[in-house]
Amino acid sequence: MASPLVVAVNLSSPDQDGLAMNEIARVGSAFVKASSNLSQTTEFISKYSRLLDVFVDVSDVGPDETADILNSGAAKVFLSSKQFAVLSVEHEIPAARLAVQVASAEDVQAVKNWIANAPDGKDISVSTNGAAIELFETFALARDGSQVYKTFGGDATESVVIENVSQGVVAIVPSSRLALAPQSNDTVSAANVLASKAVADANTGLYATLVTDERGVALGFVWSSKESLVEALKTGTGVYQSRKRGLWYKGQTSGDTQELQSVGFDCDGDCMVFRVKQQGKGFCHLGTNTCFGRYGGLSRLQKTLQSRKENAPAGSYTARLFNDPKLVEAKIMEEAEELCQATTKDEIASEAADLIYFALTRCIAADVNLEDVERNLDMKDLKVKRRKGDAKARWAEKVGLSQEPAAPPMAAPQETATATPKSDRIEMKRLNTTTTSMTTIKEALQRPSQKSNDAIVELIKPIVNDVRTNGDAGVLKYTHKFEKATSLTSPVIKAPFPENLMQLSADTIKAIDVSYENIRKFHAAQQDEKPLVVETMPGVVCSRFSRPIERVGLYIPGGTAVLPSSALMLGVPAMVAGCKKIVLASPPRSDGSISPEIVYAAHKCGAESIVLAGGAQAIAAMAYGTESVTKVDKILGPGNQFVTAAKMMVSNDTSAGVSIDMPAGPSEVLVIADKYANPAFVASDLLSQAEHGVDSQVILIAVDLDDKELAAIEEQLHQQANALPRVDIVRGSIDHSVTFVVKTLEEAMNLSNEYAPEHLILQIQDAESVVPLVQNAGSVFIGQWTPESVGDYSAGVNHSLPTYGYAKQYSGVNLGSFIKHITSSNLTAEGLRNVSSAVMQLAAVEGLDAHKRAVSIRMDAMSKDA
Repeated sequence: MASPLVVAVNLSSPDQDGLAMNEIARVGSAFVKASSNLSQTTEFISKYSRLLDVFVDVSDVGPDETADILNSGAAKVFLSSKQFAVLSVEHEIPAARLAVQVASAEDVQAVKNWIANAPDGKDISVSTNGAAIELFETFALARDGSQVYKTFGGDATESVVIENVSQGVVAIVPSSRLALAPQSNDTVSAANVLASKAVADANTGLYATLVTDERGVALGFVWSSKESLVEALKTGTGVYQSRKRGLWYKGQTSGDTQELQSVGFDCDGDCMVFRVKQQGKGFCHLGTNTCFGRYGGLSRLQKTLQSRKENAPAGSYTARLFNDPKLVEAKIMEEAEELCQATTKDEIASEAADLIYFALTRCIAADVNLEDVERNLDMKDLKVKRRKGDAKARWAEKVGLSQEPAAPPMAAPQETATATPKSDRIEMKRLNTTTTSMTTIKEALQRPSQKSNDAIVELIKPIVNDVRTNGDAGVLKYTHKFEKATSLTSPVIKAPFPENLMQLSADTIKAIDVSYENIRKFHAAQQDEKPLVVETMPGVVCSRFSRPIERVGLYIPGGTAVLPSSALMLGVPAMVAGCKKIVLASPPRSDGSISPEIVYAAHKCGAESIVLAGGAQAIAAMAYGTESVTKVDKILGPGNQFVTAAKMMVSNDTSAGVSIDMPAGPSEVLVIADKYANPAFVASDLLSQAEHGVDSQVILIAVDLDDKELAAIEEQLHQQANALPRVDIVRGSIDHSVTFVVKTLEEAMNLSNEYAPEHLILQIQDAESVVPLVQNAGSVFIGQWTPESVGDYSAGVNHSLPTYGYAKQYSGVNLGSFIKHITSSNLTAEGLRNVSSAVMQLAAVEGLDAHKRAVSIRMDAMSKDA
């Protein structure tokens, strides 16, 4: 599935110089020059090798550093003829991982000698800038299975690149010179280069195209054209050429869209290969995963487990597995032991199948899929330095295995020495800012990546349009489909809500009542006491007064947790503001019911109705209104990527006439702790956000803590996490979380303000004195006795806050989110005389005669009356 393009990118700013990395992944591999800062290079490889093959120019680094670069997952390194003999022989690196830079006849001869004498010599590739390519038997080498790479500079032209590609060369083109689609400027079009590689069908002029999933499983066979290829690359989706209907945007009508990951070719260019992430039911119009039938084997098991995770029948064994991680752990150990004890071929196959089933269940529960597992296997295969591989002592002793003591591990560079957690510990990556490059620090502050907004929009667009067109029927259609609540016949519960829907324990009612009152007091205190009235000059009175937004829609997420707190945080300020109609929306359970806590909170807030729907369908119902759902003027509330995309879509549709509170992302917390902080408190605050979801992120900034003090926090984090029922979710979150060790509180605050956290917790001495230094944060929690949890529930502040760095531009939800300010002007005749000359002069300057006349007519009337 090779591409004829390799894209040279700037190691320091890969997404700021031309194409973004996800766009590069669609058209080829990435090429970077190794930095003198080895950690910067290996971190780039670790980050982006999930998307594409990374090639590295190592001509300026030594053999040990080159081996480290290959070990971190680089697909191939480009090096001088003097370097490659050392690496191949002394470091036992396969020739297939090497590309020799040919710049002279001497280099050519060295490569020829290697090919003639080394067992794997013909696997080596060559690289040139063009000056010496004619000296080498280029295409004979290429036909033997190796590859010839040619580097183009900033003046590369599309015609020259295409000419070389047509002869079998792989072109290395700077990202700044490359565009996905043809443009009017002189950039090189990736679509045109790829099309030049493809072999068109003699009858149709189209390109045969095989579509595979992320694992390389064939989904179907289609046709492509240059036009469809351009569209596919531009949109990042599956777009093909139908021989009957023209351009075919896969899933445009069915909703079964594809996220394009890469475009490649078979061995001789006869067939294009689209690797995609398939959404919905599957690729085939018959509703199967592939045009060759349903998935089998591991792919089939994965699809089944993913489906069961979303909708396992209550009380079923699968539901138990997903809800009880200890049961899964026990079954994995049990099946592993039984596999070890199996003797016959059938027994080994059966026990291996059982072990794989429970192991994959464990993976799916933590949102790890087969692609992640296979990617890790591929990464391990790319390693050129390997551990001895002995069993851990307790397992070796159990089976009576004797083994030599393991050699102490090699010390890693200081910057990354603590970056990789032990496999059996829940542990955050640790970076010391005094020994870490600014580039690495900035990368570590990046939030976990989300799906591209374009791909999400393509998925939700048909849902929004369906609900807009078909009203209640559209809402019910998707509630039946996604929530499996097929018994529902109406998408709405109207107030007054029946008592039987609010059956709660006395303790829960008391907790909701206490929280309700504290939230009410805090938001009531934000009310304007009286209108603002200012006389700007004699006879000219300007005023401002507030009015509640009449109709508001409040989205309350469902999913992995019941969130009555969100109903209170949104419903109470809406009630205090005086909104006339308050509509809640929340996904129902599979039996059509809804959490009694949410119903009770809706009752307390005076909501007129609850929409029994989640996702884009709920947002569309409130934005446009249906037969049963009241159309609203503003939609507020957190949600997943699909909810956020739907909110932004309807807010940009002028016909909907609806606004939203803010963009949103996964939950996050940043804790600043000094030597006086309690390690148990710090760990508990980090975990309170990590348990929200695997895409949540937690950051700890440790101010002048030594290794012993840091270890105390890390031990508390590990112990507390393992005691949580949502430990698998916590593991996923901690994987992309980080501890920064800084010297000063000022440095800590600078990092925090740059990150702009949703929640900022100050576990430091005299925490109140630091609040003036806070510039960017959704909400601040001051001192050791103020856990973030109190803000989430009962203190009174609002927990609907800006995430993903939006705290730099947005406030959290407050009373002002539910009101609008109206201004007024009231002039006397004297006032108009005083301001008239300024108004008429500015109107004349702008050439707006009617504006000027509206004043002059009145001035003439005054003169006549006088």
